[in-house]
Amino acid sequence: MNLFSSLTFFNRQIIRLNLNKTYTLPKLKNLNMKSLILSIITLTIFISCQNQKKSTTQEEPFFKLSLAQWSFHRSFKYGGVSPYEFARLASELGFQGLEYVSTLYPDVMKSEDKTLAIQAFVEKNNALALQYKLQNILIMVDDEGDLSTSIEKERLEAIENHKLWIEAAHKMGCGAIRLNLHGEDDEESWIKNSISSLEVLSEYAMPLNVNIIVENHGGNSSNASLLMKVINQVSFDNCGTLPDFGNFCLSKDWGSLKENKCDNPYDPYMGVAEMMPKAFGVSAKAYDFDNNGKETILDYQKLLSIVKKAGYKGFIGVEYEGDHLSEKEGIIATKKLIEKTASNL
Repeated sequence: MNLFSSLTFFNRQIIRLNLNKTYTLPKLKNLNMKSLILSIITLTIFISCQNQKKSTTQEEPFFKLSLAQWSFHRSFKYGGVSPYEFARLASELGFQGLEYVSTLYPDVMKSEDKTLAIQAFVEKNNALALQYKLQNILIMVDDEGDLSTSIEKERLEAIENHKLWIEAAHKMGCGAIRLNLHGEDDEESWIKNSISSLEVLSEYAMPLNVNIIVENHGGNSSNASLLMKVINQVSFDNCGTLPDFGNFCLSKDWGSLKENKCDNPYDPYMGVAEMMPKAFGVSAKAYDFDNNGKETILDYQKLLSIVKKAGYKGFIGVEYEGDHLSEKEGIIATKKLIEKTASNL
């Protein structure tokens, strides 16, 4: 049986491809060999294009990457680099979004007129984000008072301080401010005080389209189960979490698992899973890497699987906090690890 006879025999047979689709050959009865060859070539090109389209779709990550400014904190605090270089540095490393840290701006934090200083902060960073075509994602607010303290005067003052940053986030187009729940060791008091502060701040932020997100960041907040008792009792939908892969040490002020030196750790995988249902962001913390580029303490395959399974599709912030690589090298290593791991999920 020659080629033409063979194809005629299989006329109307189904060609099954790796596209979850089926294709049927045209009737070949009246085709000459030239037409047959042209038909085969056309079908081959079509199949190739479809395969290429599917391959491209599969490679698209389920998230975008932002850079946490804290990754460069040594340069900004001790290296003489202006924090207003942040957008340029993030752009050069291929990021799409910016996560600011309030305490890295001494011109704001030490100002006698913080309202005016924050306004200048907003204008400068908006211009820089526009210049480098980056998106402002969130502001991490630290050292503005304890929102969980039982000392009422101090707690109310902390609330007012955070309102200034909510307004800044709104003017910058940020989706959220990240705050901390510190100031009280007693669990019941911590829960009560935290809910009270979050209620006020969430209500204030709601008409400004700003989310209020809490990070696991030391003390009771690094106990994800306890933290979610707080978040789930806040009556505003714009109150949520920022799960940090590494801040699950219950015995450290800021919760760091750095160098695996923690005498009272909370399971980071359970913690991230508990926080993801109310997550408005994700902080991909990294400390160090082995020869294969994997994080030495945290299983990124497991962590990113948890994030993906939760249906999260927002920004993931790269936050390198190690000492063995330079800040730039650590950021690049963390970014590569996330991208490589995600491509295999």
